Amino acid sequence: MKVEEKARMQAKTPEQRFKHTLEEEFALSPKMAGLVLEEAQGQLFGKPGHMKPGQMRVILAARGARHGQGLSKTAMQEVVWTVDAGEADRETLAKHGSVGLRRQRLQRLLDEALEQGAMATQEDLAQVLQVTTRTIKRDFASLHAQGAWLPSRGYLKGIGRGQSHKAQIISRWLKGESYDQLERHTRHTGSSIRRYVQTFLRVLQLHRQGFESAQIAMLVPIGQPLVQEYLTIWRENDNPATRERLADQLQRLQRPVQAVKRGAA
Repeated sequence: MKVEEKARMQAKTPEQRFKHTLEEEFALSPKMAGLVLEEAQGQLFGKPGHMKPGQMRVILAARGARHGQGLSKTAMQEVVWTVDAGEADRETLAKHGSVGLRRQRLQRLLDEALEQGAMATQEDLAQVLQVTTRTIKRDFASLHAQGAWLPSRGYLKGIGRGQSHKAQIISRWLKGESYDQLERHTRHTGSSIRRYVQTFLRVLQLHRQGFESAQIAMLVPIGQPLVQEYLTIWRENDNPATRERLADQLQRLQRPVQAVKRGAA
C-alpha cells in the first residue's frame, strides 16, 4: 500500500481505521475484515432499534431544562437505561445484598442518564427500581455520606459537574488503591472494578494512538462524557508513580494482541 493511500485510510472514519487494522495487523482479507467489523458492531451496539437484555427506554428531563415549569413545557430526552447488568449485578447481590445492588444500580442509572443528555429525578429512579421515593432518599443520604456524586435533577440544580462513580473509582485506583480496597470502600464488585480499569486503559491507549474523544466513545464503547472524565483524571494524576503503573498495565493490555499475532504468523 502506498504511503499516501495508507495516510488517507487512517484519516477516515473509526470503522475504516478498525477495518484497516484487521487487514494490516491480523492479515485478514478485506471481505473477512468487513465481516468482523459488522459482527463487532452488532455485538457492541446491537441492531438498530434493539436493546440489550436488561435495558429499557425512559423519557427524562433533558439536562439544562428549566426548573419550576410544567412537564408539558419541559424539554425531554429519551434515554436507554441498563436496569439489569446481568452477571455483574448478580455478583453485587451475592456480595452486598439487595440494598447494595439497588444503590449500585441507582448510580449506574444516574450516570447513563447524564451521558445521554438527561437528568433523572428521585421519583424516576423509584419507579424504575420499584421502590418508594422515601427509600431512594435514604439511599441518596447514605451514598452522599460516603462521598458519592449523584447527578440527579434536583441535586444538579445550581452546581457544577462532578465525577461519575466510575471516574471516582479510576481516580482512587490511579492513586494506588488495590482492587480489594476499592471493593471495601466503594461496594462495587471486583469484576466490575476490573472492567472499569480495563475500559479506562483502553481509552488511554486509543487516546495515545491519536483517536479523538468521539471516536474513542464509539470504539470502546462508552459515552463521550465518560471518555473526557477518564482523560481528565489521567492528566490530574500524571506523576512518575502513576506513569510506571500505567506503563505496566498498558503492556499487559497489549499481550493478548501480540499473542494473536504470533498465532496468525
